[in-house]
Amino acid sequence: MAIIESIVLDVTDTAAARRFYAAAFDLDETRVGLRTATPGTGFRGYTMSLTVAQPSTVDSFVRSAVDAGATALKPAEKSMWGYGGVVRAPDGAIWKVATSAKKDTGPATREIGDLVLLLGTEDVAASKRFYAEHGIAVAKSFGRMYVEFDTGTGPIKLGLYRRRALAKAAGVPPEGSGSHGITIVGEAGSFTDPDGFAWQREKAFAQ
Repeated sequence: MAIIESIVLDVTDTAAARRFYAAAFDLDETRVGLRTATPGTGFRGYTMSLTVAQPSTVDSFVRSAVDAGATALKPAEKSMWGYGGVVRAPDGAIWKVATSAKKDTGPATREIGDLVLLLGTEDVAASKRFYAEHGIAVAKSFGRMYVEFDTGTGPIKLGLYRRRALAKAAGVPPEGSGSHGITIVGEAGSFTDPDGFAWQREKAFAQ
């Protein structure tokens, strides 16, 4: 188990990004930190997901994100897994809002269940071994397609997904270049994984 305390996104305008995340998802820098840097272009190799209780809450978050300046990549709709939609934030980060429920059981809320970081990897098995060697235990594994790690009671969950499949699920081309534009802050330590995702022990605060 390795608790992830927060993620830090590289953005060109921290003030604008701070306003967006507050308006779109009611997020502050406790879980999503910001720093001034230039991220890469195209698909950055990861997605963030907000899991919520029911479809009306998905609709509420997707609508507020678009109203705050996000681009809709996939409209909120039913699937075999539940209900969800995908947006790209003005800073370029891709966010999915989803629920396993297909029907509402009450009025929409603004409550977030889990915040999930999915890292796209070229070799799921190799990355799985790498993380195991760094003390991050596997909770679930589905062959060479998907891995979910045990992050305990931390505010952010972590998984691995094949890069091209992750891009397809997000509704974007898999190509991208430059920095991933994200740093993972947690107990595992400071290192860079096989796909270039950086980890550190201490949070880099916004500039």
